[in-house]
Amino acid sequence: MNDKAYLPFTRPTLDEETIQGVADVLRSGWITSGPMVEQFEKGLSEYLGGKRFLRTYLHATGAMEEALVMAGIGAGDEVIVPAMTFAATANVVVRVGAKPVLVDVDLRSRAMLMDQAAAAVTPRTRAIMPVHLNGMAADLDAVYALAKKHKLRVIEDAAQAIGTEYRGRRIGSFGDIVVFSFHANKNLTTIEGGAVSVATAEEAKRLEILRFHGITKHPDGTMDVSEAASKHNMTDVAARVGIGQLKHLDGFNRKRRELAYRYFELLADESLALLPAKGDAGHSWHMFTPLPLYMKYGLDRNTLKQRMHAQGIGLGIHYQALNQFSFYKKMGYKEGQFPNAERIGSETLTFPLFPTMQLSDVDRVCTALKHCLTQKA
Repeated sequence: MNDKAYLPFTRPTLDEETIQGVADVLRSGWITSGPMVEQFEKGLSEYLGGKRFLRTYLHATGAMEEALVMAGIGAGDEVIVPAMTFAATANVVVRVGAKPVLVDVDLRSRAMLMDQAAAAVTPRTRAIMPVHLNGMAADLDAVYALAKKHKLRVIEDAAQAIGTEYRGRRIGSFGDIVVFSFHANKNLTTIEGGAVSVATAEEAKRLEILRFHGITKHPDGTMDVSEAASKHNMTDVAARVGIGQLKHLDGFNRKRRELAYRYFELLADESLALLPAKGDAGHSWHMFTPLPLYMKYGLDRNTLKQRMHAQGIGLGIHYQALNQFSFYKKMGYKEGQFPNAERIGSETLTFPLFPTMQLSDVDRVCTALKHCLTQKA
């Protein structure tokens, strides 16, 4: 192991004020959903311009599942999903009884190929789920044009895109249904958590019912249960973490862009790795995921990963193509069906990228990459 401090591919950034705030919540005696959740939801709405309704969830997976329920997606329906995304994007479609219809993605941007999405529409198609993978906005003009043509709901998987902008507007400040994740490795974390952004108070109210047992509370203290819903409410402890994170989010994202641009500068000739799409200043850079050219140097991915680990640098793998999983193979999807997604899934390594990194850390990663690719066994 290299004698320098180990550099993981990600690390959460929590300030002392937030840590103290969490302690205050724990001492308050009100630790589940309460005033901190309300404050966090208000803060998120303000961050997105104040014209949207935000409802928080225990995790983004539950948020996406209930967003589909709210949108009326169910048995017999089809939902268009990119083949390159985290498994939860498609899993929640299956969970509500619908069928995820997979399409390939662009090799560099990782966004779904809209010509394939258009060809995938059938009379059963009810929704399309673009994914803003790694913090880069999908082609929303094309997505919403297709949705309008076929009267589809749009559920944006913005799990990795809090703070991302599309044509100068923040993701979640416009559109149909937008779902964020606040998992520990996200640009804004609540440890675990998620949120849904919608345009109307009516849909926000339905999300409240769906996240807490289907219950509507009455002023006299009684309640009604209108449907057999699940339980996904965020805690005040988690919300307090989010309140602290929200203050720093723009700064976190600026630092992520600075680090990503340094990677592009040092790896520009692509002799060591095929780089992801750079995007514009609206890219929030949740992750930096190039395709190292280890086969060119006679290596496999695990060998390179192990060599980098020995240099004190941690690399992640995000993600495998959905058709490479046994569950989706049983649904009829086959190897070779989505060549770009499969190449990404088989070759990508996630490089270190988090706000407390320094530019010198990026230099170290790139120097180590060259050494590990070219060193003899």
